[in-house]
Amino acid sequence: MAQQALQPNTAGSLFATDGKPHPLQDTLMAVTLVLGVLAFITGFFAGLHLLASWAGLVGLVVGAYGQWISVTTRERFGLILGLGASGVGFMLGMANGGLFGGLIG
Repeated sequence: MAQQALQPNTAGSLFATDGKPHPLQDTLMAVTLVLGVLAFITGFFAGLHLLASWAGLVGLVVGAYGQWISVTTRERFGLILGLGASGVGFMLGMANGGLFGGLIG
């Protein structure tokens, strides 16, 4: 009983962690979130379609790899947010001109 009092119950928490550091997974989560926000915001400007589409594509690839090696719910939650924003930004960038629009042909 004394041992249970010393350890917090994180099983029901959305951001449950195992108490160990995961620097690679945390870095991938942060990169996915930053690229997702960048792609999402720039996706609404037709002139920034190159930035939006490439940031979205890289965000999707990094986020997918992050999901594959993620360990905790906290990491997966952040990755899903970043993947969603990257996907929307990528699609908006593709609709406005694509990955190479205006540069080739």
